[in-house]
Amino acid sequence: MKKRMILLLAALLLLLSGCAGQNQQPPAASPTPIVVGFSQLGAESAWRIANTASMEKAAKKAGYGLMMENANQKQDRQISAIRSFIAYQVDVIVFSPIVETGWDNVLREARQAGIPVLLMDRMIETTEEGLYAGYVGADFYTEGRKAGEYLIRKADALGKTHMNIVEISGTPDSTPMRDRQQGFMDAIRDDPRFTVLSSISGDFLRSKGEECMKALIDEFGVDGIDVVYSHNDEMTLGALKILENAGAHPGKDVLMITVDGAKEAVEALKQGRVNCVVQCTPALGDAVMELVRKLMAGESIPAVAHPEEGVFTDFDDLTDPAVEGF
Repeated sequence: MKKRMILLLAALLLLLSGCAGQNQQPPAASPTPIVVGFSQLGAESAWRIANTASMEKAAKKAGYGLMMENANQKQDRQISAIRSFIAYQVDVIVFSPIVETGWDNVLREARQAGIPVLLMDRMIETTEEGLYAGYVGADFYTEGRKAGEYLIRKADALGKTHMNIVEISGTPDSTPMRDRQQGFMDAIRDDPRFTVLSSISGDFLRSKGEECMKALIDEFGVDGIDVVYSHNDEMTLGALKILENAGAHPGKDVLMITVDGAKEAVEALKQGRVNCVVQCTPALGDAVMELVRKLMAGESIPAVAHPEEGVFTDFDDLTDPAVEGF
């Protein structure tokens, strides 16, 4: 009996020591979250603000950390932000380049650090391949062509034999400025009814849209302008204000063609003050974060990814709930 009790006691002690050993095991380490460094070029428009919100929402949904820096329209600030992301050793860098050139050195630094780079909304020009992994954003050339195609259709409907056009373009040397201009000009190039009087940069800002429209009216007069083609809604809305203050009736005696699709511009379309709104969606966050996921998983990604976009015009049923801005 005594021997049996000793054996039972030994077994019990062994069991307890085993349990204690298990309790002393350190907990499994949590996986390190993916961190995305995001350099936004500014907050100059409703489009840009909505784009930033899309990125923040998508990163949160994906469970990624997001380090964001606003460059306030300064390239040097974007370069500094990218260098700070490299120093922090983020997993992926995303940025919307304010202009196309001047990025090679800092992107080489990212490559040397082993950090992939995604471009969002705007493209860049580089002297070598492999400095960025992919691009997510609009087909700006197609947007410009859609604007030109609308103008041809409208001129046909109005029976116009000649129309004078002024263009308020975006930031010089930026991808949307170059491509929206080229697409529009290619669309109308062979139509002798159209004369482009002037192209003037409004830098995608409403205040500069006002300044540009004042200068154009001073040069050509309100009656000398038949069409205003503007590269974004902010500049268009600035131009609207100046035209109306000058006694014009935009949407009627001056055709207004714009790009983006912000609520204020779409509302102006419904009011008859704007004639055509070419869509450019700011909701790119989910597409960007999906590319981040693929990069982190070692999967291949497309070099270019374009969202689907449409056009709202005064030919449409503007009471349709689908006709809405962001």
